[in-house]
Amino acid sequence: MGISLLVEYYDELPEVRPNARAASRVARFKALEKFHKQVAARYNEGTLQRLLMSDNVRARRAATLALSVLGTMRSNRDVAVMLRDDDRQVRLLSVSTLWSIWFRADTPPNNQELQRVVQLEDSDEAIRKLGVLIKKAPRFAEAYNQRAIVYFRVGEYTKAVADCEKTLELNPYHFGAQSGMAQCYMKLRKPRQALKAFRGAFRLHPGLEGVEQTIRALEEALGEEGKR
Repeated sequence: MGISLLVEYYDELPEVRPNARAASRVARFKALEKFHKQVAARYNEGTLQRLLMSDNVRARRAATLALSVLGTMRSNRDVAVMLRDDDRQVRLLSVSTLWSIWFRADTPPNNQELQRVVQLEDSDEAIRKLGVLIKKAPRFAEAYNQRAIVYFRVGEYTKAVADCEKTLELNPYHFGAQSGMAQCYMKLRKPRQALKAFRGAFRLHPGLEGVEQTIRALEEALGEEGKR
């Protein structure tokens, strides 16, 4: 399946600006549903992965967007590479696509349970239920990452680091876990470990907001300028 049809589907999507009215957002949502159905009928995941490498920037955008629904963990590495694409829109799309892939990386029931648990306001209950989910799905990286987020929220930084490390063991492209671990080390007043983790996050996702500046500040404070 060629590039032109995929680009044609993509070009039919209406643009929605940040301050757009609700009607425009609804129209965009419906158009996205149509886009994904069109792509699913004619393209498979392998073809979309190959189109990520296209010289046609609109094809790269379309393939990245399509993988947000059709992609599995088999596309994880390929989409992660797009975080360093020359095109800003591709980079932005790759971030949301990776999160979509990560949240549905296990069985449908476990994916649904994760989505339900992350909505809980009670941190203790969320930690308990995430623990149950992890026992059922010990290779579900995003379950560990979400528990790390809750641990961070309640000040259990050492436990959060352990879950970030497990997340990265299962998914080495998880810039969120890498950055989260850096934030934990900052809270633990371990700046050298924080610097190492921030550098890792920056390598995975150079567009992470504020990370490059934080790295420079830590390097200056630790006398490690130019040692990346």
